[in-house]
Amino acid sequence: MTVNDTQLSTHLWLVMMKAYQPLREHAMRNIETSGLCMSDFTTLEVLLHKGPLPVNVIGEKVQLTSGSITTAVDRLEKKGLVERQFSPTDRRVRLVNLTLEGRSLIETVFAAHEQALETAASGLNPEEKKQLIELLKKLGKEANRLLENA
Repeated sequence: MTVNDTQLSTHLWLVMMKAYQPLREHAMRNIETSGLCMSDFTTLEVLLHKGPLPVNVIGEKVQLTSGSITTAVDRLEKKGLVERQFSPTDRRVRLVNLTLEGRSLIETVFAAHEQALETAASGLNPEEKKQLIELLKKLGKEANRLLENA
């Protein structure tokens, strides 16, 4: 298929969408083997990499509504994977923190997740991955800027 210059953006969107689907499927299959749902996995992953955070900040980072992130944190707390603690700098703020059990679980699950994504992205060499990351960041930032100015 030959794509002319005026069709490039549409073609780009279609190619990204088609590439995203199998990559997402690799990720979902791997996460499902852990026994975690996506919201629990993403919540634990954020806490692993960002440290203790307020519930609303976690929700923003994992793109869950206030009600959904509260439900996810409640569920993880009941399982003994996270705990709520008062902030040492502001007693009005409650932080969500990984328990030892939660940290152990997400470290194991995330290592397997990384390996699954490495396998899924094996069609690109490391330099191509770096280039694609930079280009997608550039594309996303500009699209976001346009949305903010609309």
